[in-house]
Formats: sequence, C-alpha cells, structure tokens
Amino acid sequence: MRHCLALDLHDDPALIAEYERHHRNVWPEVLAHLRDHGVTELEIFRLGTRLVMVMDTDNARFDAAAMSAAERDDPRLIAWETLMWTFQKATPWTPAGSKWTPMPSIFRLSDTTSD
Repeated sequence: MRHCLALDLHDDPALIAEYERHHRNVWPEVLAHLRDHGVTELEIFRLGTRLVMVMDTDNARFDAAAMSAAERDDPRLIAWETLMWTFQKATPWTPAGSKWTPMPSIFRLSDTTSD
C-alpha cells in the first residue's frame, strides 16, 4: 500500500540544509525500525519548506499504531524524532499533536480507462 504524508520545515536555509544532511545518513536504528514494521520503500520530497513523504508498505506486516507504539518505547527513535522536530513543523492542516499528515489521493492514472 502507498501512503502519502505532508509536513513543513521551518523557513531557515541553514536548518533545511542540516535536515537534508541528516537524511543522507539516517541512523541505522531508524532504518531498521521502518523495515521491521513493513515499510518497503520511503521517499521524502521537498519544495521550499513543504515536505511530502511517499511510503510503500507491506499490507501483511504494516500496522501504523504498532509502529507508533514502538517509536514511543525506543530511546534512540525518540532521540531521532526529537532531533527532527527541531527542523520540522506542522502544516496549517495538521491536527494538534500530530506531525506527518496523511494526504488523500484525488487522482490515479491506473484508475482511468484508455480510449
């Protein structure tokens, strides 16, 4: 299954550069956590301060609630999320207390017919 989520960054070029630097060398514990919870691919795109994450998951193994619970119990994952939150901020449409916000799909080419 594919998930698309949005998040914003603070509008500070130095912070944005540092955020991108961290994502060129993501901590091994973070990568293992994603893979262990059924994430098969993950990409983050940036336009200005807006981030879009596209995450593909294995339906048989992915459980968002279990993944979130595991994040709350692991000191290394807590440290990563705390660090990332220094660069990130909620979008104007993000519910209070949330970070990455799901974006509903409004179009899929494969759902159309070719004439």
